[in-house]
Amino acid sequence: MSNLVAVRPVAAVCHEGDFDATACSVVQAQWANSTWRASEPGAVQWENWEAWPERNQSCYDTTPQKEECGQGRISLYSAIVQTAEQIQLAVQFASRHNLRLAIKNSGHDFLGRSTAPESLQILTFNMKDLQMVDNFVPDGAPKNKGEGQAVTMAAGVNLPELYAFVAQHNRSVIGGAAHTVGAAGGYIQGGGHSPFGTWKGMASDNALEFKVVTASGALVTANDFQNSDLFWALRGGGGGTFGVVTSVTVRTFPEVPVVVSNLNISTAMGDPNFWEAFSQYHAALPALNGAGGSGYYFTVPNFPVTANTSLSAMTTLLLFPEHSNASEIDQLYAPLRSKLEQIPRVMTQYESAVFPSIYSTISNLLLGGSQSDSTGGISMLGSRLYSRELLESADGPDRLTDAWRSIKMGPYDQITSHVVAGGAVASNDKIDSALNPAWRKTITHMLFSRSWSVNATLAHQTAVVQNMTDVEIPILRSVEGEHNMGAYLNEANAYEPEFQASFWGDHYPRLYILKQKWDPAGLFIARKGVGSEDWDDAGLCRTGGKGRH
Repeated sequence: MSNLVAVRPVAAVCHEGDFDATACSVVQAQWANSTWRASEPGAVQWENWEAWPERNQSCYDTTPQKEECGQGRISLYSAIVQTAEQIQLAVQFASRHNLRLAIKNSGHDFLGRSTAPESLQILTFNMKDLQMVDNFVPDGAPKNKGEGQAVTMAAGVNLPELYAFVAQHNRSVIGGAAHTVGAAGGYIQGGGHSPFGTWKGMASDNALEFKVVTASGALVTANDFQNSDLFWALRGGGGGTFGVVTSVTVRTFPEVPVVVSNLNISTAMGDPNFWEAFSQYHAALPALNGAGGSGYYFTVPNFPVTANTSLSAMTTLLLFPEHSNASEIDQLYAPLRSKLEQIPRVMTQYESAVFPSIYSTISNLLLGGSQSDSTGGISMLGSRLYSRELLESADGPDRLTDAWRSIKMGPYDQITSHVVAGGAVASNDKIDSALNPAWRKTITHMLFSRSWSVNATLAHQTAVVQNMTDVEIPILRSVEGEHNMGAYLNEANAYEPEFQASFWGDHYPRLYILKQKWDPAGLFIARKGVGSEDWDDAGLCRTGGKGRH
């Protein structure tokens, strides 16, 4: 394979043995740049997944130069691919030599599925082909079974590239709000939530066809007419698990105007009335979402403003596509705003604006006009999906509030909440796919993160993980019950207990059977992915016996 390169962690050039002052200065300057990290075989977006703390192997740009750089979870070699044929060669090579495979698109993964220790990486980042199709007919479909306008994208296309391309054709597409998420990779294969999901559903709901290299090295087509079981699994079953997707075709939609609404809520830090306002917002959410609102809201219980002053603050951003009259949306907020104004010491600000298109909303507001996300830190997530039924019940908003209020939040710690379901996500329950059924009942997906310093001991890291897994996650689950609802598999605890039910609900048994059919030897193992319970955490040794070496 002429495209095969040996890989070292990107920060190796800042340490003994690989030291290069000029190269190190570039690494340090780019460390938090997600676009740079996406293109580098020796990096992923979250530096904790580059390290292998159980083996005391790490490589950070800020640790002393004299410290030797450990390989960690970074692959030993990378096949930097540009074609499906090159992926086939890499997969066949890995299968023949019983190698641990890691599939990296952009490395935007909170569960560590883009890296694997002692592995061969397949890097799909450079696969950028895009093609607009006026009336897409899936392979094997009758000629009169056209699906309308669609776009086919190669494995390495990121969301901004996809958005800009379809906008040239006055079309829109369902995707997320990050620069370095690969549209065809684990994002859509994990379901893919979107700030416009309420309007047109999950990203996976809009997938029409996948081209995928399977564990046998074959390039196959998966759609409703060929390999329909694989098509079912690829729409929500998780990335890096059933094969290497080389391209995916998704529906596009006409451009429409969007009303954007912003409500800010704050109190002095520690004022219990902040949590009353938090509960009132959640009680109002079903009506706002039911009218087509989707987007995000961010809660910072301890927001230092000056050395002596801190606020509890919440900022909300809801989008209403196919609306161009802001006053109509303002009226939707009137009952909530009236209730908030009656709560003592709660300050609110509200504004709305009309954007002419989906694309202008994404490029100017959601992606902020910049070229990258700020990544490169250490991040461990905890999350939960919550149902519309919960927030419509008499005590549901208060129960949700009590749970999140009990999670310890330090200065600037944030609860990130996603109103990305309801509407079309709920009505698309007729679509038969591997997507966690809990999504069809969801109204909000809420998460928080934990971190540690690059010098943290394994014992400290383990304590943070255990506290999240054994203490904090059960609090989030308790709101609706341990075995109700679930978590979004792309933004969840990397050590999620009983991940099978949490990520896939009652779809997991079928997914496990399909995993054995399409990948009987376990060539594609992703952390907390389908079938990963048969392997150790690194995916190197089967828990029941012989490993890869």
